[in-house]
Parts: sequence; C-alpha cells; structure tokens
Amino acid sequence: MTSVLPPTWHPAMWACLAASGVAYGIATSPRRFAATRSQRLRFAAALAILAVACGWPLGDLAAHVSLSAAVVQRLLVMLAVAPLVCTSLPVDLVAALTRLRTVDRVVVALGHPAVAIGVVTIVGTVTLLPEVLAWAAHSSLAGAALQAVALSLGIVLWLPVLGVAPATRRLSLVARGGYLLAASLVVTSLSFVWIFAKRPLYASFAHQHAVLALSPIVDQQLAGFVSKFGAYAPLWAVAFVLFARAGSDDGPAEPQLRWVDVQRELERAERRRSVGAKETP
Repeated sequence: MTSVLPPTWHPAMWACLAASGVAYGIATSPRRFAATRSQRLRFAAALAILAVACGWPLGDLAAHVSLSAAVVQRLLVMLAVAPLVCTSLPVDLVAALTRLRTVDRVVVALGHPAVAIGVVTIVGTVTLLPEVLAWAAHSSLAGAALQAVALSLGIVLWLPVLGVAPATRRLSLVARGGYLLAASLVVTSLSFVWIFAKRPLYASFAHQHAVLALSPIVDQQLAGFVSKFGAYAPLWAVAFVLFARAGSDDGPAEPQLRWVDVQRELERAERRRSVGAKETP
C-alpha cells in the first residue's frame, strides 16, 4: 500500500488540531468557562479520533482511493467526534456562543427533530455526491472544508438528543430514542444507490485494487453496507439505552430545567420588549 499511497503527515491538519486544543484550553480556563476533567477528556478524545479520521492512512484513502474509507471517515466524524465535542463544552460557554439573536434562532430551529433530520439528510446527501468528493480531493483546503461540514452535520444530528443549547426543545428519553431510530434510517440515503448501482459512480477514486484488493464496484457496494450498518449500530445502541433508562425508576421522566435556560428565556423576552418598544409610535 505504501508504494501507491505513501505516508503523509499532513502538517496543516496537525496545526489545526493543535490550535483547536489551545483555543479550547483558553476558553475553558478557570477564569472564563471552566470545564470539568470529564469534559476535557472528551475534547481530547474528539481530537484524537479526528486525527485518525483525517490523517494517514484513512484520510488519504478517503480522499483518493476508496468510497468505503470515505464513509468510515464520515461516520467517525458525525457519530463520534461531533457528540464528544458537544458534550465537552461547558454549558455557560455554549450559552455565550449562541447568545446572538440570529445564532439563537438558528440553534432553536435546528433543535427540532424534523428540521435536524431534514438538514442532515439533504446536506449529507449533497456532500457525498461524486462531484463534491472529486472537488474535495483536489486540495487540502477543500477537503478540510468538507470535513468541517461533516462535523457541523454531526452536531446538528445530535442537538435534539444532547440538548446542550440553552432554552431549546428538550425531548424526553423515549422521544430521543425514537428520534435516533428515525435518524438512522434516513441519514444514509445514498447507501441503496451504492449497493444496487451497476457501475462505479465515483471517477475520482483510483487504485482500489492495488491498495485494498477490491474492484471499484465492490468498494462502492461495500460503502453502502458500511454506511447502513455503521449508522445503525451506534444510533440504535444509544436509542435502546435511552429506552431502558426511560423504563427504569432511575431515569428522569422529564428534562430538568437549568439556570441558563431561564436566562436565555429572559433575554428573549427582553429582545421582544425592545422590538415592541421601537415599533410603538
């Protein structure tokens, strides 16, 4: 494999990961928005998984050789990195990041399960089209942009479940489990196309046989199965855990109200009063 796909260390990627770690450390310092040890470990785990997903060999395979590798990379970013990032942020930091009126409105809209599924399905499908993956393979910057979109989609996917944003729709345990089951069925929309296509659809991928001992059509079909079962396994596992918690006496029946939720509602009420005062002659 190394003769066709030699090791590449991607210094720009490591620089971005290091910068993200430094920025997180500064933002979550005790003088600003202090993070717990558990939250810091989650962010470190997110950076480690992101390094595996985007570095050699998986990142290079995903960019130039294999659709299956691209699917594994997407699953790691959306189903592992995204929830770790969301749960690594202190709630006061999330409140500060979403305080602007426009940002708050967007987050509230994306917190609705139907909106989240729609956005993830549509944008996720578009960003896996042959033309988009070919564009992303042309430069490191384009590839980084595509991974940023994948991470954003993962955050949107997990927003209704994690409820990290203040004063957004917070679902019950049963509703969260049902949402994850529904999401697992629709976010892999291209998988059936890959499985049943009669010819390779992605001309930008090459050397599958030399690197992976797979023909292009087999690699494409494998990507369809990986996409389906790679989404089903983690999302269904979390869903059934939520159902089990809902059925036990230990699980909370309803989401608990937090002080940041009260603050955000007061801020929204103040904005409405200000707008009403300006419109009153």
